[in-house]
Amino acid sequence: MTAAPPVLEVRGITKRFPGVLANDNINLTLRKGQVLGLLGENGAGKSTLMNMIYGLYTPDEGEILVNGEPVTITGSKDAIELGIGMVHQHFQLVDVLTVTENVMLGNESVSGPFLRRDRARREIEGLSSEYGLDVDPDALISDLPVGIQQRVEIIKALYRHADILILDEPTAVLTPQETRGLFKIMRTLLDKGVSIIFISHKLKEVLEICDDVVVLRRGAVAGHADPKESTEASLASLMVGRDVILEVEKAEATPGDEILNVVNLHVHDDRGLPAVEGVGFGLQRGEILGVAGVQGNGQTELVEALTGMRSVADGHIFIKGEELTGASPRKVTEQGVGHVPEDRQRDGLVSSFTVMHNLVLCTYYQDAFSHSIVVDDRAIADNARELVEQYDVRPPIINNIASGLSGGNQQKVIVAREFSRDVELLIASQPTRGLDVGSIEFIHRQIVGMRDAGAGILLVSSELDEVLSLADRVAVMFEGEIIDILPIQDADRDTVGLRMAGVREQSPMAGET
Repeated sequence: MTAAPPVLEVRGITKRFPGVLANDNINLTLRKGQVLGLLGENGAGKSTLMNMIYGLYTPDEGEILVNGEPVTITGSKDAIELGIGMVHQHFQLVDVLTVTENVMLGNESVSGPFLRRDRARREIEGLSSEYGLDVDPDALISDLPVGIQQRVEIIKALYRHADILILDEPTAVLTPQETRGLFKIMRTLLDKGVSIIFISHKLKEVLEICDDVVVLRRGAVAGHADPKESTEASLASLMVGRDVILEVEKAEATPGDEILNVVNLHVHDDRGLPAVEGVGFGLQRGEILGVAGVQGNGQTELVEALTGMRSVADGHIFIKGEELTGASPRKVTEQGVGHVPEDRQRDGLVSSFTVMHNLVLCTYYQDAFSHSIVVDDRAIADNARELVEQYDVRPPIINNIASGLSGGNQQKVIVAREFSRDVELLIASQPTRGLDVGSIEFIHRQIVGMRDAGAGILLVSSELDEVLSLADRVAVMFEGEIIDILPIQDADRDTVGLRMAGVREQSPMAGET
C-alpha cells in the first residue's frame, strides 16, 4: 500500500534559548489523513516545536515544509494562511461573545463597514453539520460546557480552512463520554482529508487514536512507535528512558479520626451566582477522597472556600475539629493544610520570583528560613537545591524566574513546596495536570505515602483515571452539588462518567409500572 503524501515535514529543526537547547535536530513527518501522536516529558521540547510550526517562535536551524514546499512562518497569520490550525490546551475564547462572534474574531466577514454575521453563521452551521460538531452558532460561550467549547475551537480552525490541525492536550478536561465524541469528530476530519498532530500525556488515548507516534526526550527525537505494536508501558519507557509503573500501588486504606468536615456549604462564583449548593462531606485521616466532575461544576469554588481563598455564603468548615469557616489562607496553612491550586500561574506561584523563593512562599517567615525580620537566603537556597533535585524540576537552576519554566515544571515547583511541608490535610486540585508519566508516577507515590502516614487527602481532578486509581472513595460534583459518594469498589468508569454528566442513580423500581 502506497503511503499518503507528506503534508507537513520538519527537517533538522533546532531551537536554543539562553542556557537551554530546547530542540535538537528534530525531524518528523505528518501525512495526509493521518493522526501523528507527539509524546514527551515536561521540558522535552514539544511546545517549542509546535510553537515554531505555528509561527510563535523562529527556528535557529532547519526547515519546515508544507505539501513538499519549504515555507517561512514568521507568525500565526502565516501558519493560518498555510492551512495550519492549532487548538490550545487553554481555549482562546471570549466568554461574553457568541459562537459566531468568536469564530469570526480576526477573520471578520464584512460588507462595507458592517460585519456579515449572517454569512459567518451559515458557514458555521455548514461546518457543524459536515463534521458532526453539533454547535449552536448563537450560543454564548459562557453557557457552553467544556466539550462544546472545544468544538468551537475546532470550528475556528476549519473556518480558516485548516487542513493541518494541532491538538494540544485536547482531552485534558473532558469526560470519558466527551472524549469518545471528540475521537468520532477526529475520524470524520480524517475522512475529509484533515491531518492531525495529537499531543497528549494520556497513553491509552494515543494508542487508540494515533497512526504513528514520535517521542521527544530532552529536546531530541528519542524514537518512533507504531501504536498497533506498542503498549502504554513501552511508550512510557521510551518517553522517560526507564521502566515506569503505570498502576498505582497502594494497600487498603485504614482511616482514622475525621480531619475535615464540611456542613451544608454554599459558595458563590465571581458573578455572585451560586456555585456550591449545600455540599456536605467528611474526610478522615488516612484516606483519599477523590472529587470527580467536569470542570465548572463548583469544584474550583469549593476548594477556594476550603483553603480560605473565597468567602463562604453559608455553612461550616471544620479542620481538626476547629471551625475555620472564612479563615485566612495563612490560618488554614498553619493548621497543617497543604494546597495544590487548580490555576498554578494565578494562585500557585509568584511568576516574577525565583524558583527558590517560590518554594518557600508558605514558610519564608518561619524559623527555618528567617531570623527575626531577616530572610536567610542560604537556607532557602539549600532547601531549593534539594527539592529541585528530588522533584526533577528542569532546568535545575534555582535562580530561574518561575515564569520562564514550562507549565509542567511550574507544577513541579508547587507540588514540591506543598508536599515537603508537614501536612496533615492535603487539598490537591489537578495535581498532575500537564505532567508526564514519570512525574505522575512520582506524585502518585507521594500522595499514597502521605495517606499511609496518616494525612487526609482531598483530591480534585478532571482526570477520571487518576481519581479511580488513587481514591478510596469518590464524590461526584455536578452543578454545584455532590450528587453521589461511592466506595472505590463501586466506582467504575461508566458509572462515574454518567454521574459527571448529571445522571443520578436510578431507583430499582424506575421504569416499572
